[in-house]
Amino acid sequence: MDTSIEMIKGIHPGIILERELKKRNIAKGSFAKSINEFPQTIATITKGKRRINPALSLKIEKSLGFEEGYFLILQAYHDIEIEKQKASKDYHPDLSKFRKVVFWDTKMEKIDWIKHKSAVIERIFERGNDIEKKEIIRFYGLYSISSYLKSEELISAIAAESIREYTSNNDQTTL
Repeated sequence: MDTSIEMIKGIHPGIILERELKKRNIAKGSFAKSINEFPQTIATITKGKRRINPALSLKIEKSLGFEEGYFLILQAYHDIEIEKQKASKDYHPDLSKFRKVVFWDTKMEKIDWIKHKSAVIERIFERGNDIEKKEIIRFYGLYSISSYLKSEELISAIAAESIREYTSNNDQTTL
């Protein structure tokens, strides 16, 4: 197995473990017994419901021939990803400035405003009113929104025209 961690940063190590066990055609229960662990422990780890500790990481790595610390490093990156997700939940625009109809298909409180930035910008500039557009410009910044016009085809023609029209008629100081 390619042990390049860059490609799998943030993924729970149990998912990688499960994939490796399937690849080698090893049953979780028999693997657990072979490393002197309870089958339930390995099952909950492969479901992503339990963390891998240093002792278990060493057992798994030795048994499967992975580099020492591999699963523990994956666990650390997964923990970092979880913390970033928690922090991003508190980072959002002023939700009181948005009409519920704009985000009719989702709960605004659940939106990852960073991860879905392009979709949010497109939606606001397609369907939003002036207050909503001003709030998105305030939140992401005029430069950030304008850069979407120059990037790949991330936004529709309607949204692009709306952004061009809106940003050319407003300067950053009046927002």
